[in-house]
Amino acid sequence: MKAIHKTKYTQLGLKISYYRKLKGMTQEQLAEKLDKNLAFIGSVEAPNIDRTISLDTLFDIADILGVPPNKFLDFDEK
Repeated sequence: MKAIHKTKYTQLGLKISYYRKLKGMTQEQLAEKLDKNLAFIGSVEAPNIDRTISLDTLFDIADILGVPPNKFLDFDEK
């Protein structure tokens, strides 16, 4: 991960967490539907862990949560 993108990955993880909770889903449930382990989801959502994800995984998460993928990538630039 490039250092200049770290904030964006943090925001992405927080958005995944937000929409997952809005859907009433646990990390474990999301991990199971993604066929990933719980540690993977935890590291993606944790703001203090640097974790990248592929577009395929992002698209899968969007499908599972019923959220358009662009919602995860709409960053408020300051």
